[in-house]
Amino acid sequence: MDITRSNEDYLEAIMQNERDGSAKSVDVATTLHVSKAAVSIAMNDLAAKGLIEKESYGGIVLTERGREVASSTLSKHRLIRRFLIGIGVTEGTAEVECCKIEHILSEETVDRLSDFCKKNHF
Repeated sequence: MDITRSNEDYLEAIMQNERDGSAKSVDVATTLHVSKAAVSIAMNDLAAKGLIEKESYGGIVLTERGREVASSTLSKHRLIRRFLIGIGVTEGTAEVECCKIEHILSEETVDRLSDFCKKNHF
């Protein structure tokens, strides 16, 4: 299954907006600064890939695999943001750049970055 950067962004946004186990499309749209129509298209793609389930009342629920991808992406996001701020990057710049970087790092690099942050108390 090919999980794209866009898929990861949507899964991360769903996880960040979960309330009582599901998220609403409007909240995902607001988080990602996209239209509700764009969210609808993305949700169809995620559902076809088995990463989410759409509930009858409009809620979006992460599947086990969707939750794994979302959790991994969110963890990378937080780690990279912490690292960038730790080396003196402004919070605004760190937030923008970690959103780009989180999609391209290998697990090896993430592990080393995590070790570095722990060692340097970031």
